Amino acid sequence: MGIKSFVLFLFTLLFLSCTVPKTSPPNIIFIMSDDHAYQAISAYGQGLNSTPNIDRIAQEGALFTKGFVTNSICAPSRAVMLTGKHSFKNGKVDNMQDFDWDQDNFAKQLQAAGYQTALVGKIHLRGLPQGFDYSAVLPGQGHYYNPDFIINGNTERIPGYVTSITTSLTLNWLTTKRDKDRPFLLLYHQKAPHRNWKPEEKYLTLFDDVTFDPPANFFDDYSNRGTAAKTQEMLISATEEQLARAGLYGHGRWGHDFKMITDPYGNATGFDQELERFSSDQREAWLKAYTPKNDALRANPLEGKDLALWKFNRYIKDYLRTIQSVDDGVGELLNYLDQEGLTENTIVVYTSDQGFYLGEHGWFDKRFMYEESLRTPILMRYPKEIPAGSVVDKMVQNLDFAPTFLDFAGIPKPNDMQGESFKKLVSQTETSWRDAIYYTYYEYPSVHMVKRHYGIRTDRFKLIHFYYDINEWELYDLEKDPSEMRNLYGEESYSEIQTQLHKKLDSIRSFYGDSDQNDQAFLQTYLEAIQK
Repeated sequence: MGIKSFVLFLFTLLFLSCTVPKTSPPNIIFIMSDDHAYQAISAYGQGLNSTPNIDRIAQEGALFTKGFVTNSICAPSRAVMLTGKHSFKNGKVDNMQDFDWDQDNFAKQLQAAGYQTALVGKIHLRGLPQGFDYSAVLPGQGHYYNPDFIINGNTERIPGYVTSITTSLTLNWLTTKRDKDRPFLLLYHQKAPHRNWKPEEKYLTLFDDVTFDPPANFFDDYSNRGTAAKTQEMLISATEEQLARAGLYGHGRWGHDFKMITDPYGNATGFDQELERFSSDQREAWLKAYTPKNDALRANPLEGKDLALWKFNRYIKDYLRTIQSVDDGVGELLNYLDQEGLTENTIVVYTSDQGFYLGEHGWFDKRFMYEESLRTPILMRYPKEIPAGSVVDKMVQNLDFAPTFLDFAGIPKPNDMQGESFKKLVSQTETSWRDAIYYTYYEYPSVHMVKRHYGIRTDRFKLIHFYYDINEWELYDLEKDPSEMRNLYGEESYSEIQTQLHKKLDSIRSFYGDSDQNDQAFLQTYLEAIQK
């Protein structure tokens, strides 16, 4: 090769090295709704409702069939999500205690690495969010109609419906505040479908022509379970048998939950006070939709199982109506990404802060380690690395989001993060994974009166310890009893499994650094908090 040819060759290499495009870090959009049961996402095949926009994330990416939480209650779940640490490590074990925003979180890590960061919607953690260049969050639970938002520390009331407003603020940030030269992290967090399930005006009569059948165990009598299942306070309604046993009419409220200004017996419920927040047009639309339905019940009072089924239908319809607005917002966001050419290099995750009971065992709410509240939906799309239509059947927890996002961004996981990145799992480049998950719940005595408990779940079995004012164990074979209707603890045929699970539980508690001493310390702090 002559000298001229060699020089030309070197210049060619230099030119090519300068023109090869650098790989840009992925944008990350983390969508979280509140109390959205996997049963109410049509991608999971339960047949309750249709969520085409949320489903699209799985169709173009991955559906997780074994997504779980570490502590099924709103604020602690979000603290775990941010920090990648169990509740007993990040200090937010219940809804009462403050969250320490000074501790590290994955948004701070991404921010330090050059990401532009934003948080819009519900976070349910008191204090000014740290790790975000922009935040527009609901104070506490927030309101469905005409909500207040704290925008970078300043509170303002915004007229309209909370789900639509959260979506509008999110799209406004993407359109007008995003630095297009930087990767971004966006937490887009909806209030819905949290209690008390006030639907958007356009969906007030959705499902009016449908009668939903409750789950097969809606009239559960808890005959093969322990004290905790029998003494909870989260019954949608109550049968005559339950009334005789526990003296209960159910824990759903005529006004707050069933949207009646006057109950079937002529008593004022106080729900008219909730309507005071509405504009005159909103109130008129609401009363037009609900008054005929409520009058029909008063004109034909129901009792026993018939009344229980009416309450179930009022609950499930309102719950599903609020989800329809959430799905609309997801569609708007996905369309924006398409229009701006951002789809290919943006990770999109849809999840909930925990699961929820849609009538299973006769319940609403969450908290228990039983499957419907332990399990949470996870759908994830990243066209660059996740094959469309993938299914992930490994046990992933909300503990794992933080290290996974850091991994995709090329940032090492901090030593104190307890979760594991599932990047290789969802990209189908590795299949090895954990064989058990650990769960804790602390908020007792409190609303819904679910006993304190901890436990482990494997692919097939679940071992739970209820403690504090009781000392009871429960064991379930999820293969033979997926609805968890029969406690097998102490049965001779499961003695070997029981021994193995106890050893596994001790091992996993040690691995994560949990102990009975932690329980006692948090109990004392909790009791002091509720006395204030």
